[in-house]
Amino acid sequence: MNHLPEPVRVVQLPDGTYTYADHLPTPVQPTAAAPQVVHQHIHQAPPDRTVQRIALGSGIGAGTVAAGVYFGPLLVGALTAIAANLALLAFLAAVLAWGVVSVVKSIGGTDGKAAAKTLARTRKRRR
Repeated sequence: MNHLPEPVRVVQLPDGTYTYADHLPTPVQPTAAAPQVVHQHIHQAPPDRTVQRIALGSGIGAGTVAAGVYFGPLLVGALTAIAANLALLAFLAAVLAWGVVSVVKSIGGTDGKAAAKTLARTRKRRR
């Protein structure tokens, strides 16, 4: 068994120079086949990346895009937390107001009951 590589052939080109045969370009074979149909699939970028690509295309630096990618969800989370806190405070204020009204009605005595009747009459007249 011979494990030696094949000897390299040297050929002389028409202009008189010598070159290795393995570096010669392969001749192009003309094909008489019909032109190939190319199916091109165009994919739209996902919505979360579109803004970043527009920003990069308009000359904004990559640092700005990275900051938007990092701080965008952070801002949404902070605003959600603030909204949840405000909703809890509004609920707490409503419960406390109801409690205060209930306590005042129960220990108001005759004056509180008379005031409640007067308010009830004025509400009925306005309807």
